[in-house]
Amino acid sequence: MEKNLTIAQAQELVDQWIKTVGVRYFNELTNMTILMEEVGELARIMSRTYGEQSFKESDKGKDLGDEMADVLWVLICLANQTGVDLTKALEKNFEKKNIRDLDRHKNNEKLK
Repeated sequence: MEKNLTIAQAQELVDQWIKTVGVRYFNELTNMTILMEEVGELARIMSRTYGEQSFKESDKGKDLGDEMADVLWVLICLANQTGVDLTKALEKNFEKKNIRDLDRHKNNEKLK
């Protein structure tokens, strides 16, 4: 696997895996539901690691990075299915944030 994987390479690798090992993509609504499930699993580990909740036996051994990767995987699937180039989308999102939020956070008294 590429040491410094780009977003475009990740989209291509996920697509190749889905079409070979995975047989085909689940439909978009199924993948949206799976994404919510994966985000929930990530939230569970976050709340137990950084929040006040204690770990259950079934939570032990869960890897935060693996849970994040599961979220990313399904998000990439959805991007592939809907024709979204995540590299371009992220670049556009940075442009939007750099214009909209240029001074917003610097002027937020709550962040000082």
